Amino acid sequence: MIRDITAKWVEQYPEVKRWLAKLQAKERNAYDLYRFCQWAGKTPTELLALKSNPASKEAELLLDTFVADEKTGFTNAVKFNLVASVKSFFKHNYLDLARASGMISVEKVKPYNKPRKDDLRKLWTWALSPRDKALLTFVCSTAIAKETLSKLQWKHFEEDWEKIELPSINVPPVLLKGHGIGRYKGVRQITFLTPEAKRDLLNYREWIEQKLKRRLTGEDNVFLETYAPYKPIKYQRLGHLIWVLSRAAGIPFSLHDARRYVNTAMEEIRVSPNWARVIRGRKVRGEEAPYSRPAIEQLRAKFREAVPMLEFTTEASKIPREVEERLKVLEDFMASLTPEQKAMMERHNITMREKA
Repeated sequence: MIRDITAKWVEQYPEVKRWLAKLQAKERNAYDLYRFCQWAGKTPTELLALKSNPASKEAELLLDTFVADEKTGFTNAVKFNLVASVKSFFKHNYLDLARASGMISVEKVKPYNKPRKDDLRKLWTWALSPRDKALLTFVCSTAIAKETLSKLQWKHFEEDWEKIELPSINVPPVLLKGHGIGRYKGVRQITFLTPEAKRDLLNYREWIEQKLKRRLTGEDNVFLETYAPYKPIKYQRLGHLIWVLSRAAGIPFSLHDARRYVNTAMEEIRVSPNWARVIRGRKVRGEEAPYSRPAIEQLRAKFREAVPMLEFTTEASKIPREVEERLKVLEDFMASLTPEQKAMMERHNITMREKA
């Protein structure tokens, strides 16, 4: 109902349509602007008219009044989003507002969600289709963002990736944050598939090809809808899909949690900050971007160290109790040795081995 009202409202204003054409999250931004206009008692055209005189601060003062109004019924977080949409609307109609206008602080009440392997395994188990299973292991391996996922194509995988243990994915600037414009020029994302992510992706590809009744090509999007005509899955749909899975499994999870999961693994293996930024598709600072083939191979070798921390679909094999007991005896014995005895063993290359 709300979506229909907003859509009809948008159609009345060419300046709103031009603005939304430049955005990814069209529905959310349109709804935010609609709500602000309802509060202000103005149309989008009337809002822009407040800035017809560039020296006028009437639009900025209106935003300040909105933030200060305690009777709006909006939380600070909602106000923050509405202000951001209004400023974006003015900006893309070439009438920038002062940065200080509508300033509002939003305190983070809940800590960031840190996915555990057990939780991810449950999500993966609850995933109903090969595509959803592949999507989950894919994002928890590659840290590819939602907007990029909606546009990623098979041609972005390295050649013969099916035969490579840790295949790389080379995402061009146009698919990343900033779309390669201005300070984002030249930014690429070089990331990799873990063996389990590669396995799930191959299973999904075979499954979707059976539905399509044809082989996928490099120009096909990777993630498609699971019903005819199997169109590329949209940005908004990706978030909803993960939300439904999270709710069904009873595990809080978002696609951004997957990016944090990968970044945490990178931190644990002490990968350099610049390399971590390349894996996440962010601008590299202070040096030339490491996108050459030798650099990618170095990055792949470092990524290999993170694989045990990233994979989650199977439980780690447990050491039998009798083996643990024998290892404990050996550890206790080693702990009882003096530093001189340990030095002598090392000097003579003596190691503790159990008899076969």
